[in-house]
Amino acid sequence: MSSQKFQPPRGLRDLIGDEFRRHHRVIKTARRISALYGFEEWAPPIFEDTRVFARGLGETSDVVSKEMYTFTDRGGESVTLRPEATAGLCRALVSNGLAQANLPRKIFCAGPMFRYERPQAGRFRQFHQIDIEVMGAAEPLADAEVIACGHHVLRELGVAEGVVLEVNTLGDAESRDAYRAALVLHFSANRDALSEDSQRRLEKNPLRIIDSKDEGDRRLVADAPTIAGYLTPTARAHWDALRRHLDGFGVPWRENPRIVRGLDYYSHTAFEFVTDRLGAQGTVMGGGRYDGLVEEMGGPPTPSVGWAAGVERLSMLLEAGSLTPVAPRLVNVVPVSEAEEGVAMAVLQTLRAGGIAAEMGYRGNLKRRMERANRQNARAALIIGETEAAKGMVQLRDLDAGTQEEVPLVALVERLRG
Repeated sequence: MSSQKFQPPRGLRDLIGDEFRRHHRVIKTARRISALYGFEEWAPPIFEDTRVFARGLGETSDVVSKEMYTFTDRGGESVTLRPEATAGLCRALVSNGLAQANLPRKIFCAGPMFRYERPQAGRFRQFHQIDIEVMGAAEPLADAEVIACGHHVLRELGVAEGVVLEVNTLGDAESRDAYRAALVLHFSANRDALSEDSQRRLEKNPLRIIDSKDEGDRRLVADAPTIAGYLTPTARAHWDALRRHLDGFGVPWRENPRIVRGLDYYSHTAFEFVTDRLGAQGTVMGGGRYDGLVEEMGGPPTPSVGWAAGVERLSMLLEAGSLTPVAPRLVNVVPVSEAEEGVAMAVLQTLRAGGIAAEMGYRGNLKRRMERANRQNARAALIIGETEAAKGMVQLRDLDAGTQEEVPLVALVERLRG
């Protein structure tokens, strides 16, 4: 046997036990709540033609310029493991001929994403997201509803307390052109103080400087103009309606004029749900409106809005709040000898068909099987000896109370449910 012990690659991890149960609960809850809002689930591929992300996310974004897992396959095609879900969902809308009929489409997606970045608490190279999108709706009511759905998910998970919704507007194209010119003027006067990344962004997309994490950049951003003074009447009307609709949905919010999000495709609404309970990784859910992305995928102009949430970060909030789901407690079926195993197997399947978690040890005498039941924190043991098998009965031992009673097989499922 080899003495070498393999570990997951850096930035990847195994999901086991309580960690997996928290992870599963986040996705299961989001799937259920999004369905209440009329979202259907899609599952696009884990990797796509590299152009889907390079065109969709913007070459100035950190994701495209630094973080994508891109490789050439055996056919000579450049493919990329998906760093986020939205671009692939937009591609799927177009590829499947759904971009011109029955709009809007309301889509839910969940699964792994991949980015080559520095691993730290709440940030991994393989991570998981839940994602919802409304494609084909220009109305600010759609923006407000996807945000309300996200807030509902947080409430249902029990982590909404201490999580704050911050919203901003990025305006329409005319608003952004005027704002971009003002930012270029501001940052050009301080060009030498900008980081190397931000100097490059100054030429291509100065709005991305606002999202910089560099401390020197952030000092300059603090004095930069906001978009509020550059909004067109149309953009301002959208912004006013969004805030009014959020109040209508009962979603508390606060304005943050520095939110631009990390990808280039956003317009009008941008938002984040943030908390101070996770250290530097304070954003647990974020998104906004992206009215040009479907068109980038070869489809018609399709106004859209959505968000993504990090499953790992929401799982950390569950852990911090002592909200880890409890593993289902088993019922252990315990045949006294090999002769009773046939009856025991039939009992096992009857319990499982009745929705009761049950198992039987593969080996061992009565004592060893009972020890296993106790180690598993089983709630009950069903002991089947020669006499019980002949009578169509089991000895039901309540492992919490320490009591034991004889129960007919035909009444067993109802008794355990009770």
